[in-house]
Amino acid sequence: MVKTRDEAVNCLKSVLYNVEKIIVGKRHAIELVLTTMACRGHVLIEDVPGVGKTSLVSALAKSVNGSFKRIQFTPDIMPSDITGFSAYNPRTSDFEYRPGAVMSQFILADEINRTSPKTQSSLLEVMEENQVTVDGQSYAVPEPFIVLATQNPVEYLGTYPLPEAQLDRFFMKVSLGYPSAAEEGRMLERFREGDPMAALEPAAEGEDILAIQAMVEKNHVSVDINDFIVGLTRQTREHEDVVLGASPRASLCLFKASQAWALYNNRDFVTPDDVITMAPHVLEHRIILKQEAKLQKRTSLDVIYDAMKIVRPPL
Repeated sequence: MVKTRDEAVNCLKSVLYNVEKIIVGKRHAIELVLTTMACRGHVLIEDVPGVGKTSLVSALAKSVNGSFKRIQFTPDIMPSDITGFSAYNPRTSDFEYRPGAVMSQFILADEINRTSPKTQSSLLEVMEENQVTVDGQSYAVPEPFIVLATQNPVEYLGTYPLPEAQLDRFFMKVSLGYPSAAEEGRMLERFREGDPMAALEPAAEGEDILAIQAMVEKNHVSVDINDFIVGLTRQTREHEDVVLGASPRASLCLFKASQAWALYNNRDFVTPDDVITMAPHVLEHRIILKQEAKLQKRTSLDVIYDAMKIVRPPL
Protein backbone atom coordinates (compact mmCIF):
# COMPACT_ATOMS: atom_id res chain seq x y z
CA MET A 1 0.00 0.00 0.00
CA VAL A 2 1.11 3.58 -0.69
CA LYS A 3 2.84 5.10 2.37
CA THR A 4 4.99 8.02 1.16
CA ARG A 5 4.45 11.01 -1.12
CA ASP A 6 6.90 9.59 -3.68
CA GLU A 7 4.98 6.32 -3.72
CA ALA A 8 1.71 8.23 -4.17
CA VAL A 9 3.08 10.15 -7.16
CA ASN A 10 4.48 6.96 -8.71
CA CYS A 11 1.14 5.21 -8.21
CA LEU A 12 -0.80 8.02 -9.93
CA LYS A 13 1.73 8.11 -12.78
CA SER A 14 1.43 4.33 -13.21
CA VAL A 15 -2.35 4.61 -13.52
CA LEU A 16 -1.90 7.49 -15.98
CA TYR A 17 0.46 5.51 -18.22
CA ASN A 18 -1.85 2.51 -18.05
CA VAL A 19 -4.87 4.52 -19.19
CA GLU A 20 -2.77 6.04 -21.97
CA LYS A 21 -2.44 2.56 -23.46
CA ILE A 22 -6.09 3.04 -24.43
CA ILE A 23 -6.59 6.82 -24.66
CA VAL A 24 -4.13 8.51 -27.02
CA GLY A 25 -2.99 12.13 -26.65
CA LYS A 26 -5.28 13.19 -23.78
CA ARG A 27 -2.83 13.25 -20.89
CA HIS A 28 -4.14 16.41 -19.22
CA ALA A 29 -7.74 15.16 -19.30
CA ILE A 30 -6.64 11.89 -17.66
CA GLU A 31 -4.64 13.84 -15.06
CA LEU A 32 -7.77 15.85 -14.22
CA VAL A 33 -9.78 12.66 -13.70
CA LEU A 34 -7.03 11.25 -11.44
CA THR A 35 -7.00 14.53 -9.50
CA THR A 36 -10.75 14.24 -8.97
CA MET A 37 -10.39 10.63 -7.82
CA ALA A 38 -7.70 11.70 -5.34
CA CYS A 39 -10.20 14.21 -3.89
CA ARG A 40 -13.08 11.69 -3.50
CA GLY A 41 -14.95 13.64 -6.18
CA HIS A 42 -17.00 12.88 -9.29
CA VAL A 43 -16.42 13.85 -12.92
CA LEU A 44 -18.71 15.06 -15.70
CA ILE A 45 -17.13 14.25 -19.08
CA GLU A 46 -18.82 16.36 -21.73
CA ASP A 47 -17.88 16.05 -25.38
CA VAL A 48 -18.98 15.01 -28.84
CA PRO A 49 -19.69 11.31 -29.54
CA GLY A 50 -16.87 8.92 -30.30
CA VAL A 51 -13.86 10.66 -28.69
CA GLY A 52 -13.29 8.02 -26.00
CA LYS A 53 -15.36 9.09 -22.98
CA THR A 54 -16.57 5.58 -22.17
CA SER A 55 -13.18 4.03 -22.93
CA LEU A 56 -11.49 6.42 -20.51
CA VAL A 57 -13.76 5.36 -17.64
CA SER A 58 -13.41 1.64 -18.43
CA ALA A 59 -9.62 1.91 -18.63
CA LEU A 60 -9.47 3.78 -15.30
CA ALA A 61 -11.55 1.12 -13.53
CA LYS A 62 -9.35 -1.68 -14.86
CA SER A 63 -6.19 0.25 -13.98
CA VAL A 64 -7.23 0.58 -10.33
CA ASN A 65 -8.52 -3.00 -10.12
CA GLY A 66 -11.88 -1.79 -8.81
CA SER A 67 -15.41 -3.06 -9.26
CA PHE A 68 -17.09 -1.38 -12.22
CA LYS A 69 -20.71 -0.89 -13.26
CA ARG A 70 -22.02 0.86 -16.32
CA ILE A 71 -25.47 2.47 -16.24
CA GLN A 72 -26.80 3.24 -19.70
CA PHE A 73 -29.23 6.07 -19.05
CA THR A 74 -32.40 5.96 -21.14
CA PRO A 75 -35.82 7.63 -20.71
CA ASP A 76 -37.34 4.45 -19.23
CA ILE A 77 -34.71 3.69 -16.56
CA MET A 78 -36.06 3.91 -13.00
CA PRO A 79 -34.41 5.24 -9.80
CA SER A 80 -34.64 1.74 -8.27
CA ASP A 81 -32.45 0.41 -11.10
CA ILE A 82 -29.72 2.66 -9.75
CA THR A 83 -30.17 2.65 -5.97
CA GLY A 84 -31.64 -0.83 -5.55
CA PHE A 85 -34.93 -1.88 -3.95
CA SER A 86 -36.47 -3.96 -1.18
CA ALA A 87 -37.95 -7.32 -2.19
CA TYR A 88 -40.07 -9.67 -0.07
CA ASN A 89 -38.41 -12.99 0.83
CA PRO A 90 -41.09 -15.61 1.57
CA ARG A 91 -38.56 -17.85 3.36
CA THR A 92 -37.76 -15.25 6.00
CA SER A 93 -41.07 -13.37 5.77
CA ASP A 94 -39.09 -10.16 5.55
CA PHE A 95 -38.02 -7.58 3.02
CA GLU A 96 -34.43 -7.76 1.80
CA TYR A 97 -32.34 -5.14 0.05
CA ARG A 98 -31.41 -5.96 -3.53
CA PRO A 99 -28.42 -3.76 -4.51
CA GLY A 100 -28.69 -1.53 -7.55
CA ALA A 101 -26.02 -0.67 -10.12
CA VAL A 102 -24.59 2.07 -7.88
CA MET A 103 -23.16 -0.50 -5.47
CA SER A 104 -19.75 -0.51 -7.10
CA GLN A 105 -16.50 1.46 -6.85
CA PHE A 106 -16.46 2.92 -10.35
CA ILE A 107 -19.79 3.99 -11.83
CA LEU A 108 -20.09 4.98 -15.47
CA ALA A 109 -23.28 7.04 -15.84
CA ASP A 110 -23.38 6.91 -19.62
CA GLU A 111 -25.35 9.69 -21.36
CA ILE A 112 -26.75 10.90 -18.05
CA ASN A 113 -28.79 13.64 -19.71
CA ARG A 114 -30.93 11.11 -21.61
CA THR A 115 -32.93 10.07 -18.55
CA SER A 116 -35.66 11.89 -16.64
CA PRO A 117 -34.92 14.42 -13.86
CA LYS A 118 -36.45 12.00 -11.34
CA THR A 119 -33.90 9.33 -12.21
CA GLN A 120 -31.07 11.84 -12.38
CA SER A 121 -31.89 12.94 -8.83
CA SER A 122 -31.44 9.38 -7.55
CA LEU A 123 -27.68 10.00 -7.77
CA LEU A 124 -27.73 13.11 -5.59
CA GLU A 125 -27.46 11.36 -2.22
CA VAL A 126 -24.82 8.82 -3.21
CA MET A 127 -22.62 11.47 -4.86
CA GLU A 128 -22.69 13.62 -1.73
CA GLU A 129 -22.76 11.09 1.11
CA ASN A 130 -21.47 7.80 -0.41
CA GLN A 131 -24.66 6.01 0.58
CA VAL A 132 -28.13 5.21 -0.73
CA THR A 133 -31.33 5.15 1.29
CA VAL A 134 -34.04 2.63 0.41
CA ASP A 135 -37.22 2.34 2.48
CA GLY A 136 -35.66 4.34 5.31
CA GLN A 137 -32.52 2.18 5.51
CA SER A 138 -29.12 3.54 4.44
CA TYR A 139 -26.50 1.41 2.70
CA ALA A 140 -22.88 2.52 2.21
CA VAL A 141 -21.23 2.11 -1.19
CA PRO A 142 -17.77 0.49 -1.45
CA GLU A 143 -14.72 2.77 -1.38
CA PRO A 144 -12.99 4.27 -3.24
CA PHE A 145 -16.17 5.45 -4.96
CA ILE A 146 -16.39 7.68 -8.01
CA VAL A 147 -19.15 8.52 -10.48
CA LEU A 148 -17.99 9.39 -13.98
CA ALA A 149 -20.88 10.70 -16.03
CA THR A 150 -20.83 11.35 -19.76
CA GLN A 151 -23.01 13.54 -21.90
CA ASN A 152 -22.92 14.75 -25.49
CA PRO A 153 -23.44 18.54 -25.69
CA VAL A 154 -24.61 18.63 -29.32
CA GLU A 155 -27.42 16.10 -28.98
CA TYR A 156 -30.41 18.05 -27.75
CA LEU A 157 -33.19 15.80 -29.03
CA GLY A 158 -34.48 13.53 -26.25
CA THR A 159 -32.23 14.95 -23.54
CA TYR A 160 -32.96 16.44 -20.11
CA PRO A 161 -30.39 19.09 -19.10
CA LEU A 162 -28.86 18.47 -15.70
CA PRO A 163 -30.27 20.87 -13.06
CA GLU A 164 -27.91 23.21 -11.21
CA ALA A 165 -28.06 21.11 -8.01
CA GLN A 166 -26.89 18.04 -9.92
CA LEU A 167 -24.14 19.91 -11.78
CA ASP A 168 -22.83 21.25 -8.47
CA ARG A 169 -22.35 17.67 -7.22
CA PHE A 170 -19.74 17.07 -9.90
CA PHE A 171 -16.29 17.99 -8.63
CA MET A 172 -14.97 18.77 -12.09
CA LYS A 173 -16.01 18.91 -15.74
CA VAL A 174 -13.59 17.52 -18.33
CA SER A 175 -13.60 17.59 -22.12
CA LEU A 176 -11.49 15.34 -24.35
CA GLY A 177 -11.83 16.96 -27.78
CA TYR A 178 -10.79 15.52 -31.11
CA PRO A 179 -7.29 14.04 -31.41
CA SER A 180 -4.70 15.52 -33.75
CA ALA A 181 -3.98 13.75 -37.04
CA ALA A 182 -0.84 12.14 -35.58
CA GLU A 183 -2.70 10.99 -32.45
CA GLU A 184 -5.52 9.54 -34.50
CA GLY A 185 -2.97 7.67 -36.59
CA ARG A 186 -1.35 6.22 -33.45
CA MET A 187 -4.79 5.14 -32.24
CA LEU A 188 -5.41 3.20 -35.47
CA GLU A 189 -2.04 1.46 -35.11
CA ARG A 190 -2.81 0.56 -31.50
CA PHE A 191 -6.12 -1.07 -32.43
CA ARG A 192 -4.70 -2.86 -35.48
CA GLU A 193 -4.62 -6.28 -33.82
CA GLY A 194 -7.69 -6.02 -31.63
CA ASP A 195 -8.89 -4.09 -28.61
CA PRO A 196 -6.00 -3.34 -26.17
CA MET A 197 -8.55 -2.97 -23.36
CA ALA A 198 -8.78 -6.76 -23.10
CA ALA A 199 -5.08 -7.00 -22.23
CA LEU A 200 -5.03 -4.08 -19.76
CA GLU A 201 -3.65 -5.05 -16.35
CA PRO A 202 -4.20 -3.25 -13.00
CA ALA A 203 -1.61 -0.63 -12.05
CA ALA A 204 -2.94 0.09 -8.53
CA GLU A 205 -5.33 -1.23 -5.89
CA GLY A 206 -8.25 0.40 -4.12
CA GLU A 207 -6.20 0.61 -0.91
CA ASP A 208 -3.61 2.71 -2.74
CA ILE A 209 -6.25 5.22 -3.80
CA LEU A 210 -7.65 5.47 -0.26
CA ALA A 211 -4.14 6.15 1.06
CA ILE A 212 -3.59 8.85 -1.59
CA GLN A 213 -6.93 10.47 -0.70
CA ALA A 214 -5.86 10.69 2.95
CA MET A 215 -2.48 12.10 1.92
CA VAL A 216 -4.03 14.84 -0.23
CA GLU A 217 -5.97 16.21 2.74
CA LYS A 218 -2.71 16.78 4.65
CA ASN A 219 -1.18 19.10 2.03
CA HIS A 220 -0.57 22.56 3.44
CA VAL A 221 -2.67 25.51 2.20
CA SER A 222 -1.55 28.95 3.42
CA VAL A 223 -3.93 31.68 4.54
CA ASP A 224 -3.05 33.73 1.45
CA ILE A 225 -3.92 30.84 -0.88
CA ASN A 226 -7.12 30.29 1.06
CA ASP A 227 -8.09 33.95 0.56
CA PHE A 228 -7.20 33.69 -3.15
CA ILE A 229 -9.58 30.75 -3.61
CA VAL A 230 -12.41 32.52 -1.79
CA GLY A 231 -11.80 35.70 -3.78
CA LEU A 232 -12.01 33.90 -7.13
CA THR A 233 -15.27 32.12 -6.36
CA ARG A 234 -16.89 35.23 -4.88
CA GLN A 235 -15.88 37.28 -7.91
CA THR A 236 -17.79 34.87 -10.20
CA ARG A 237 -20.95 35.69 -8.22
CA GLU A 238 -20.45 39.43 -8.65
CA HIS A 239 -19.74 39.37 -12.40
CA GLU A 240 -22.18 41.39 -14.52
CA ASP A 241 -22.73 38.49 -16.99
CA VAL A 242 -23.70 35.96 -14.33
CA VAL A 243 -27.09 34.79 -13.05
CA LEU A 244 -25.66 32.15 -10.74
CA GLY A 245 -22.02 32.14 -9.67
CA ALA A 246 -19.84 29.46 -8.11
CA SER A 247 -21.18 28.09 -4.81
CA PRO A 248 -19.36 27.68 -1.48
CA ARG A 249 -19.08 24.01 -2.43
CA ALA A 250 -17.08 25.21 -5.45
CA SER A 251 -14.63 26.97 -3.12
CA LEU A 252 -14.16 23.73 -1.18
CA CYS A 253 -13.70 21.73 -4.39
CA LEU A 254 -11.11 24.21 -5.69
CA PHE A 255 -9.33 23.99 -2.34
CA LYS A 256 -9.17 20.18 -2.54
CA ALA A 257 -8.27 20.12 -6.24
CA SER A 258 -5.33 22.43 -5.56
CA GLN A 259 -4.15 20.11 -2.79
CA ALA A 260 -4.35 17.10 -5.10
CA TRP A 261 -2.59 18.87 -7.97
CA ALA A 262 0.22 19.82 -5.58
CA LEU A 263 0.58 16.18 -4.52
CA TYR A 264 0.55 15.03 -8.15
CA ASN A 265 3.48 17.40 -8.71
CA ASN A 266 5.25 15.91 -5.66
CA ARG A 267 4.73 18.82 -3.28
CA ASP A 268 3.22 18.94 0.21
CA PHE A 269 2.10 22.57 -0.15
CA VAL A 270 -0.20 24.45 -2.54
CA THR A 271 1.00 27.31 -4.78
CA PRO A 272 -1.06 29.97 -6.61
CA ASP A 273 -0.32 28.16 -9.89
CA ASP A 274 -2.11 25.07 -8.55
CA VAL A 275 -5.24 27.14 -7.96
CA ILE A 276 -4.99 28.85 -11.36
CA THR A 277 -4.58 25.50 -13.14
CA MET A 278 -7.56 23.89 -11.41
CA ALA A 279 -9.99 26.84 -11.35
CA PRO A 280 -11.37 26.60 -14.93
CA HIS A 281 -12.13 22.88 -14.60
CA VAL A 282 -13.69 23.16 -11.14
CA LEU A 283 -15.71 26.35 -11.62
CA GLU A 284 -16.85 26.37 -15.27
CA HIS A 285 -19.89 24.09 -14.99
CA ARG A 286 -21.12 25.87 -11.85
CA ILE A 287 -21.57 29.29 -13.49
CA ILE A 288 -24.88 30.19 -15.17
CA LEU A 289 -24.73 33.10 -17.59
CA LYS A 290 -27.39 35.68 -18.41
CA GLN A 291 -29.13 35.23 -21.75
CA GLU A 292 -27.74 38.47 -23.16
CA ALA A 293 -24.20 37.32 -22.30
CA LYS A 294 -24.78 34.09 -24.22
CA LEU A 295 -26.00 36.08 -27.23
CA GLN A 296 -22.71 37.99 -27.11
CA LYS A 297 -20.88 34.63 -27.25
CA ARG A 298 -19.58 35.00 -23.70
CA THR A 299 -18.75 31.81 -21.81
CA SER A 300 -18.25 30.70 -18.23
CA LEU A 301 -14.52 30.51 -18.92
CA ASP A 302 -14.55 34.20 -19.81
CA VAL A 303 -16.03 34.93 -16.38
CA ILE A 304 -13.32 32.86 -14.66
CA TYR A 305 -10.50 34.57 -16.57
CA ASP A 306 -12.02 37.98 -15.76
CA ALA A 307 -12.04 36.98 -12.07
CA MET A 308 -8.36 36.03 -12.29
CA LYS A 309 -7.54 39.50 -13.64
CA ILE A 310 -9.31 41.18 -10.72
CA VAL A 311 -8.26 38.85 -7.89
CA ARG A 312 -4.48 38.81 -7.96
CA PRO A 313 -2.60 35.71 -6.75
CA PRO A 314 -0.47 36.05 -3.62
CA LEU A 315 3.25 36.59 -4.12
